[in-house]
Amino acid sequence: MQSSGNWVVDNIVNALNTWNEKMAEIWQLVSQSPQNFKGGTVWRVIEGIHNSLVAVGLALLVLFFVMGIMKSTLNLTELKRPEQAVRFFLRFVLAKTAVTYGMDIMMAIFKICQGVMQTATSRFGSLTGATAVLPDAIKQKIIAVGFWESIPLWAVTILGSLFITVLSFVMIMSVYGRFFRLYTYTALAPIPLSTFAGESTSSIGVHFLKSYAGVCLESAVIVIACMIFSAFASGSPANINESMSATNIVWSYIGETIFSMLILVGAIKMSDRISKEMLGL
Repeated sequence: MQSSGNWVVDNIVNALNTWNEKMAEIWQLVSQSPQNFKGGTVWRVIEGIHNSLVAVGLALLVLFFVMGIMKSTLNLTELKRPEQAVRFFLRFVLAKTAVTYGMDIMMAIFKICQGVMQTATSRFGSLTGATAVLPDAIKQKIIAVGFWESIPLWAVTILGSLFITVLSFVMIMSVYGRFFRLYTYTALAPIPLSTFAGESTSSIGVHFLKSYAGVCLESAVIVIACMIFSAFASGSPANINESMSATNIVWSYIGETIFSMLILVGAIKMSDRISKEMLGL
């Protein structure tokens, strides 16, 4: 980045560049699959944990299946009825399939949710254009200020830039947190999926899949929130006119920008709650 020669302007621009870099990083994170994250190193570890827990899931599957039979039948005579025996057999086969091919089921749900996100953002392209830029009018107003008059601007700029930088890292940490939730769900999937073997415990498996779908849908909520922020950032700053002093202009601009950023960070942090509410969780 080329320096403007003004410390106040450069400080604000550096903070906004940090924010824009994190916005671009968000798009990279939400648009890639867990297998490609960090070159696939993390995925190989999660895949190993998942495969080792398949044996545990199969053992629990038998346990839940027996518990389901005991709760569903009053005596052994009912088990001799063909329709009852077929129903239990199909439940066992479907539950075993869910545990054995749990990884494929999880990735199928992930791809469906990614398709929803890509469809919602198809007209937008990517978040690389969702940048916050210091308007030229404000930049020229700051440059025209003398040394002594710029001292109050330093304090305003330092506080504002620090706040913007902190919000940038809080935002990106929330997006990284989604990836860790995806990995945790995938690694432990065989255990909750085994509950499908029992009629009374199958609700646990249903809740697990819905929760996982909610985590996957967070990408759509995050991207839509970023698109809304981009619309705010692309508009001209409100409550700013040429008659105002440079300090008041910078204070108004930073305050409005931070307010929009706070809304975006809050929306991203609440994306898990929003997606789960849509699924009735």
